[in-house]
Amino acid sequence: MKLVFAGTPEVAVPALDALLASGRHEVAAVVTRPDAPAGRGRRLVASPVAERAEEAGIEVLKPVRPRDPEFLERLKEIEPDCCPVVAYGALLPRAALDIPARGWVNLHFSLLPAWRGAAPVQHAIMAGDEITGASTFLIEEGLDSGPVYGTVTEEIRPTDTSGDLLTRLAFAGAGLLAATMDGIEDGTLQAVPQPAEGVSLAPKVAVEDARVDFTAPALRVDRVVRGCTPAPGAWTTFRGERLKIVQAAPVPGRTDLEPGRLAVGKNNVYVGTGSYAVELLWVQAQGKKPMRAADWARGARIAAGESVGT
Repeated sequence: MKLVFAGTPEVAVPALDALLASGRHEVAAVVTRPDAPAGRGRRLVASPVAERAEEAGIEVLKPVRPRDPEFLERLKEIEPDCCPVVAYGALLPRAALDIPARGWVNLHFSLLPAWRGAAPVQHAIMAGDEITGASTFLIEEGLDSGPVYGTVTEEIRPTDTSGDLLTRLAFAGAGLLAATMDGIEDGTLQAVPQPAEGVSLAPKVAVEDARVDFTAPALRVDRVVRGCTPAPGAWTTFRGERLKIVQAAPVPGRTDLEPGRLAVGKNNVYVGTGSYAVELLWVQAQGKKPMRAADWARGARIAAGESVGT
């Protein structure tokens, strides 16, 4: 088939690579978000997908909005059979959905209908799910509601951050997307409607959602920290300033600390929760680089009885 691939962040690159390497389909063009400011200088930088496409000598389309007439006209000229999508980042209008003969097929990082939305991996970790995966489905106008072509499953490990899990799913999902394209092309795959039961939503995780509540049980604190790492980053407050929690670990044997209360040892920093303590392993103070929590505590000269989150 002739394909137009739509995607933007680094997590979409393995899928593009898999389609380029398959040798069975032609990736005629790539659709991605416009260049965005990045770094201290805030200079405009192309998306990871755009950079990979340019390396491969593929035409790159960067519409401000997918409903822009110039973009729609160019897409019609290319005449794609199918448009595979991975984390493109913009809502596709009906005018665009109608162009490819076999539709737009999205690789979504959950086992649909669970965790429809922008942040399925973060929500799966924060909810304490033990198994997740990736799904390919035909895009409709509803939110991740289209019929499913295929799935792969992935175990959520006890120490997984959303970054760890998303990296594994990106590579497992790349193979799934390539296989889905093959199955659509040869007629061996039929999309199956999603069940009405088991729907859960995964909206974008806002900064305020990543604030750690130390009155919650330690397992909940651990899940929020892991689910919000690397983005948007779990945080609390200390002495009136924001303190990012980069890495923490539950300590079931320690139950002597009130929620938020700090206990500093020579090489350890503990904080109380609604159940047992968690150990702060890496933190990032406001305006500073990430550092080991013990080094931060020494520099801050934490007094007995001080707390975070108050």
